[in-house]
Amino acid sequence: MESQVLNPILDVDNLNVFYGDFKALSHVSVKFYQNKVHAIMGPSGCGKSTMIRCFNRMHELTPGVRVEGKILLNGENLLTMNPMIVRRKTGMVFQKPNPFPNMSIYDNVIAGYKLNGVHLKRSEADDIVEDSLKKAGLWNEVKDKLFKRGTFLSGGQQQRLCIARALALHPEVLLLDEPTSSLDPKSTAHIEELIVQLKNNVTIIIVTHNIGQAGRVSDFTAFMYLGELIEYGPTEKVFTVPSDKRTEEYLGGKFG
Repeated sequence: MESQVLNPILDVDNLNVFYGDFKALSHVSVKFYQNKVHAIMGPSGCGKSTMIRCFNRMHELTPGVRVEGKILLNGENLLTMNPMIVRRKTGMVFQKPNPFPNMSIYDNVIAGYKLNGVHLKRSEADDIVEDSLKKAGLWNEVKDKLFKRGTFLSGGQQQRLCIARALALHPEVLLLDEPTSSLDPKSTAHIEELIVQLKNNVTIIIVTHNIGQAGRVSDFTAFMYLGELIEYGPTEKVFTVPSDKRTEEYLGGKFG
């Protein structure tokens, strides 16, 4: 791995997160690199989702959460930036596909602009919709149905629509929180292929329970346990010669 070509886009420095008195993340420091896929894996409740929710300030929507430390996005602490700007720069896709139910496929894709109060000319909106759906591998399937509701699509298509919606704002980082956990194997394979293609356009951080998925799609893997970052490095190294016994046991199915 040629370290000289790795450009850190997101630099997490001594991140601590508390839910009331409970410490959910403890002294996490990690760098995520431009145009790479990073998998965050670990058992339930280890802090994976808590961490990526901090990356687009979603944690602020939960009462009683306190965050300490820094999260630098291209050198600027995103914890002190305007949350609306942060959410444009770091797009988020959740476990369950969540297209806006009363909106067409077309309006779902450009929903972020409307929510941010950005007025698009029709030609601009058309271009963004087509470009985003192409990037999400959905254009050919929906180009004749753009004004049908997004909920009319299959589960896998709905998740790709949510990815298109996130990509429409041209984020620098795409956050995927267990994006295939509610999908069938065929749809999961489709999303995994898409993730590998998308890293040409955007840096990707994926939280996954699926060890095989982390191995298939990611360049770097982080293993978390009980709110701590136990191990982080190139995926091939973490999977073949893990430096921590707990990583080895997790990969071997001893706990999960």
